[in-house]
Amino acid sequence: MFGKKEEEKKECGCGPECECSCKDEDTKVEETKQEGILAKKDEEIGKLQAEVEDWKQSYLRKQAEFQNFTKRKEKEMEELRKFASEKIITKLLDGLDNLERAITASSATKDFDGLVKGVDMILGQLKGIMESEGVEEIKAEGKYDPVFHHAVMVEDNPEFEDDHIVLELQKGYTMKGKVIRPSMVKVCKRG
Repeated sequence: MFGKKEEEKKECGCGPECECSCKDEDTKVEETKQEGILAKKDEEIGKLQAEVEDWKQSYLRKQAEFQNFTKRKEKEMEELRKFASEKIITKLLDGLDNLERAITASSATKDFDGLVKGVDMILGQLKGIMESEGVEEIKAEGKYDPVFHHAVMVEDNPEFEDDHIVLELQKGYTMKGKVIRPSMVKVCKRG
């Protein structure tokens, strides 16, 4: 009914102060169990350390990839900023060429009426380029609006109501709805 060890314990009458061989065997069995548990724990720790190292290496690779991506995007943005105006400049070169031709032709023929006509055509061409890029003139009529107008002078003029524009000194422009240069105006201010 009892195992061999239990029989030995019964035979020897093991007590707390017994020094028989059955206690040594129990201690050896216990030590073997603990060694097995420690071996399993060491194995698990080894696996976890390997997994942590894999995650660490993966993280470092991803971090390096992200830094390379960031550098590449910064370089692309720098290139974009550097050549952003290339399209519009290319369009303006045609107007510049036409203006130079008009000046050369009018100097040779002394036909200043033709020069005025040519310059007017070039002005129309330049305005067309601006419109194609979303640039629109700001109307400098009616009531003064500080968002669209920059008042540089005031005048008490009985012909105009208070805070109305008397004179446009320089045209203003918006580009795709954003003010890129406000109109410079003289505004009526009544005393």
